[in-house]
Amino acid sequence: MLLRNTMLWLAGNDLVKRTIVRTPLSRALARRFVAGETREEALTAAQALNQGGASVSLDYLGENVHSAAEAEATTRTYRDLLHRIAEHGLNCNVSLKLTALGLDIQRELCVHNLRQVLNVARQTNSFVRIDMEGSDYTQVTLDLWEELFRDHGYQNVGIVLQSYLYRSAADTERAIELRARVRLCKGAYKEPPEIAYPNKVDVDRNFVALARRLLCAGNYPGLATHDPAIIAWTKRFVMEHGIDRSSFEFQMLYGVRRDLQRELIADGYHLRVYVPFGEAWYPYLMRRMAERPANLLFILRSLRHG
Repeated sequence: MLLRNTMLWLAGNDLVKRTIVRTPLSRALARRFVAGETREEALTAAQALNQGGASVSLDYLGENVHSAAEAEATTRTYRDLLHRIAEHGLNCNVSLKLTALGLDIQRELCVHNLRQVLNVARQTNSFVRIDMEGSDYTQVTLDLWEELFRDHGYQNVGIVLQSYLYRSAADTERAIELRARVRLCKGAYKEPPEIAYPNKVDVDRNFVALARRLLCAGNYPGLATHDPAIIAWTKRFVMEHGIDRSSFEFQMLYGVRRDLQRELIADGYHLRVYVPFGEAWYPYLMRRMAERPANLLFILRSLRHG
């Protein structure tokens, strides 16, 4: 827990960020978890993953933008990505954060930008996943998603729920009621014990409980985990309950547990890899270190041998 809190603190420390991002070795190490800084690099990574049997979701890094111009630039990037995905015939969709589209600036600006992205996704027969951010944004994210999904007919947009939040059981039931596509993950932000399970064992237990509900009653859920025990439980559960493998997918992060990714594909399960790209890779990298000590050990070994 101490290590996780330290890494999350580093993710938000501007002084440490400025020091690390200038280091060539750090940028090189980030490439294990980030496809690159350009759209071309991201599309190349997506094509390679498709050839290996995985579907992809592209995530343009950057959140909490400070100006309408930045939000509009992010929107243009996503619109272009969706067109390029269609042109290349990739098995790929996109994932985005609402604060990257201007939520901190003005809700109406964010909605306007999101609708632009959703309209292009509709035109190109694609799908958009709204990522979940820290708990300060949970309710507004779900409210905005439901407004577009239920009231304005955007069926090509899904949400993310985090098993470390106590509220996610109720949110899961609401998503099932609406027939929404849910990505279930554990959660990567530092949250107080008043709203989130502080212990990993409880986060894992809740993940399994929510996964059970989504597998039985959900609409093509994505189970985002690299945990071998949870993956093994999922395999047993769907087999014992006669759940078709095509009715859900596993989701994993680019560069994390590639061995498990290959194994799942070989076993005939659907796998989607989240592929982040962009210049704003530092906070993302720190959160990946916080989630799995093995990721940090990989970097330390690389530093020792570099």
